[in-house]
Amino acid sequence: MPTIEPHQHRQVAESFGVDAERYDRTRPTYPEAMVDRIVAASPGPDVLDVGAGTGIAARQFAAAGCRVLGVEPDARMAAFARRAGLPVEVSTFEAWDPAGRRFDAVVAGQAWHWVDPLAGAAAAARVLRPGGRLAVFWNAFQAQPEAAEAFAAVYRRVLPGSLAAAGFGPAPAGGPYAAMCAAAADGVRAAGGFGEPEQWRFDWDVTYTRDQWLDQLPTFGGHTTLEPEQLERVLEGFGAAVDALGGSFAAHYSTVVVTAAARSGTTTGG
Repeated sequence: MPTIEPHQHRQVAESFGVDAERYDRTRPTYPEAMVDRIVAASPGPDVLDVGAGTGIAARQFAAAGCRVLGVEPDARMAAFARRAGLPVEVSTFEAWDPAGRRFDAVVAGQAWHWVDPLAGAAAAARVLRPGGRLAVFWNAFQAQPEAAEAFAAVYRRVLPGSLAAAGFGPAPAGGPYAAMCAAAADGVRAAGGFGEPEQWRFDWDVTYTRDQWLDQLPTFGGHTTLEPEQLERVLEGFGAAVDALGGSFAAHYSTVVVTAAARSGTTTGG
């Protein structure tokens, strides 16, 4: 049976707008050091944010002095970002018409796995100025071992064989994202028009309370398409697990980046 790649799960990819306000409120931001490094490695301030969502990453780049345009396939997410002042055009990146516009950086936060890696890299090469930078990144999550084991047990009991159980919920740092990084780097190499891709990593820690974690859980890709009673069972299970840990748990994030610079004078075909 052929493997279905993440970008082919369009129902999930375009489901996050079901509760855009919650997504924006609860999803983590990205390390300032990462934003600063991408900006410093780009030739200018014009940034295209692919899969901009509610504008979490875009606002960070704007705060760093960039002019940001978002491209987002979910009209509900795009509408939320626009209300916050971010210009966003509704489209998948593969089908988006740049209308001759060029950028100094193309970025994608927690979104590039929803883009065909070869078509996306080729599209990025076409819109980047010479020396412009493609930088795609993910927040890879790892709960403390006791929490990870308890959460996995909830998935096995409540959602056996589901997307969440297969990796759309808590997972070891770098687990599913290692494959996503490899796919992104392979797409960059195959598309041409770029130097050799690099990987950057930024590590940070956070403690989640029960309420904070249960607030974020419905925004996970494996949860946004659940029936209400299924989601309620997941939340009950996770709530009991965090209660058993004393009401909170420690988590580690590794923000992983795949990045490459566009070669000067190179035109990439379709």
